[in-house]
Amino acid sequence: MKSLNFLHHAPRVRSLKILDDDYLHLLSVLPIEKCMFPRLLSLLTDRDLKRYLHLFLSPTLRRCTLPVVHLDLKSVPIRCAALEDLSIKSFINTAADMQVLYDSIRLCKRLVTLTCPLLDWTTWGYLSNLPTLLTLEILDDRPRHSLGSRNLNLAPLLNVTRLNFITRRAAYTIAVMQHLEFPSLNQFEMDVLDLPWADTEPLFHALSQHKTLSHIIISSERGDREIQDLLDSSSIPIRQFLCFTQLRSLRFKFPYCCINLDNNLLLEAMSSWPHIQKLEFIDPQAVPTVTFHGLFTVLHRCPRLHTLDIPLDAVNIDVDPTAEPFLHTSLQNLNLTSSALSDAEAVARIIFSVLPSVDLISGYGCPSDIFLKIQKHLESFRASAVLGRRILT
Repeated sequence: MKSLNFLHHAPRVRSLKILDDDYLHLLSVLPIEKCMFPRLLSLLTDRDLKRYLHLFLSPTLRRCTLPVVHLDLKSVPIRCAALEDLSIKSFINTAADMQVLYDSIRLCKRLVTLTCPLLDWTTWGYLSNLPTLLTLEILDDRPRHSLGSRNLNLAPLLNVTRLNFITRRAAYTIAVMQHLEFPSLNQFEMDVLDLPWADTEPLFHALSQHKTLSHIIISSERGDREIQDLLDSSSIPIRQFLCFTQLRSLRFKFPYCCINLDNNLLLEAMSSWPHIQKLEFIDPQAVPTVTFHGLFTVLHRCPRLHTLDIPLDAVNIDVDPTAEPFLHTSLQNLNLTSSALSDAEAVARIIFSVLPSVDLISGYGCPSDIFLKIQKHLESFRASAVLGRRILT
């Protein structure tokens, strides 16, 4: 009965997800020689469809997500001329798999979004001449991989606006950003397992060539553990990004990303980023030295800032909330990850007095009981203010 229903509805299916092996047996009842979903627009599966892939290759297919490099992958762009979004979320591939992947990508004529394992220079060269391409996401789980130094004089990838790299090491990303041009690049995201300090300088230098960037995310769980060399380094991560004057959002989440961050450096940074809307510096190694006074000084320069997460010294309170002459109403999300906190009531009163749009304080780097106390005081202050307004009216 299930098989008959499956066959009956197949011609009308527009979007299909196959996320369970229990349904694969239904495919065995389908005629093996033709596509059974002539109107299919989107196929998403985390199962290896093996000999059944062709059943889903409709000429109308626009989005295809597969878990592995299928042996018959080249049939996807051949049969699906309208394909715009191709996603191959496979981390472990043989040399033969990679060649199939490269050959398949070079058959795509209308790609807008591509997610796949590491590309070679020849395939990058093909993509540089594909004007429809807007978004690229590169995946890799190998400990070491090199693109080599072959000079292809590649054309700029004119219309790519977003790049995302999810890798074990930074070398591949650095090579791509050093040797390729992305004149329309707006968003750069990088999640790398290991980011030693030796890789940060060439990475940041390569990124600095792409001045159009306005949204940057760099995350890593591991990095150098010896701090002495870092203290003497001029390659402070934050300072390397002062050239991005159009920056709207910046997120650092890697060890020592906040090194040397104090009131002065924060002021210099915020003065360089007048359009900043979201700023997150998440550093488990940070010793907070930015104070409330330093924070409020820079908030004057950031009228659009709505999300903030930096290490803040909220123990040595250096402001009087009742004497602060301004309100910063755009800030809505305040995350005090890695911040030093002690007097919950004093912190809550400062936030209530100067940051009226902040409703919830969060931060996974500090004891949860401190945040519960801050939240309770904040709610109490707001309730009292509402009650006072009612009495006055």
